[in-house]
Amino acid sequence: MPSFTLSLLQPFWRRLWIYALTTVGCAWLYSTIYQESFADDLVYAACIAAIVQCLVAGGRHMLAYQRRRQGRDDADADADAARNWPGWRWMLPWVVVSVVIGYFAGIRVGDVLLGIRYIPILVAHDARTVMISIAVALMPAGFLTYVFYARNRMAAIELRAEAAQRTAAESQLKLLESQLEPHMLFNTLANLRVLIGHDPLRAQAMLDHLIGFLRSTLAASRAGSHTLSAEFARISDYLALMQIRMGPRLQIQLDLPQQLSAYQVPPLLLQPLVENAIKHGLEPKVSGGRVVVTAERHASHLVLTVRDTGVGLDAQAHHGARFGLQQVRERLFTLYGPAGTLALRPAHNEDGGTLAVVTLPCSRKDAK
Repeated sequence: MPSFTLSLLQPFWRRLWIYALTTVGCAWLYSTIYQESFADDLVYAACIAAIVQCLVAGGRHMLAYQRRRQGRDDADADADAARNWPGWRWMLPWVVVSVVIGYFAGIRVGDVLLGIRYIPILVAHDARTVMISIAVALMPAGFLTYVFYARNRMAAIELRAEAAQRTAAESQLKLLESQLEPHMLFNTLANLRVLIGHDPLRAQAMLDHLIGFLRSTLAASRAGSHTLSAEFARISDYLALMQIRMGPRLQIQLDLPQQLSAYQVPPLLLQPLVENAIKHGLEPKVSGGRVVVTAERHASHLVLTVRDTGVGLDAQAHHGARFGLQQVRERLFTLYGPAGTLALRPAHNEDGGTLAVVTLPCSRKDAK
């Protein structure tokens, strides 16, 4: 059976189960009070409970509709009306009225079903017994009404919490992206200013790369995600800018398998890692080195690595690198929770340097 069908049937069976329990309980109380057949009283209890619940539910919708039409300024009243709940001030009297009407109507319907000659209740029973019977019917009606109210209120609270969480997450991501873009931009403009004075041709080439980079970056920052190929294109533009400034001291290697190019990733995710690799790994090294950016899929995870052959973690000024790394970790946690991680460790081979590893959960639906 489809999952959406099960989700629709679950509330129905839950209500039916509660209805059955309250009906049996009322029948037992009626049979005890009247010293009558439990089977007969079960019929009466079922009729009374069905009519009462129909009246309560119908009145609830009608009263909530009237509250919405009134257009009250009370925010709580508007929220209650939106959940088909008019408020206890209106529901309590209506529950009592529904129980009284439902009790007398249910007895009459039960008489018809059992083939019993109609006798007015106040004639067949004294007023005290009738009041006790109505009180018995009032208890499950009030209980079921409270269950409806509590469940709807909890559902509304959960929806508001989810909406607030989504809003906070979106605001945080936009803030993080706005922090990252000026960080890179100001560094590049400072380098361009120096280059203009002694090498105008290289400055012009650098400016062309910068314009292309900013155009694509601004487009990416307006989207919640983009393809992995677009992310690598961003990195390629940035590294081209850095290569103009550093010359032969910077070597570049980008490895993106074709089958992974369409996977969706957060925009500007690798930018601060590549920037840290150059600024804190390669620039302090006189001979420079190599930056290698790779993408691989391991089972249900996408693994992105940024490796440099610079001075290594022990020689880096960590205080300068913490900003970008912290932003990447916060973005990963906001989007993926504990499943999105960033690990920074030494590259254990003859070239040395530092290895940054980003791990993301992924599935086939991520490849659009």
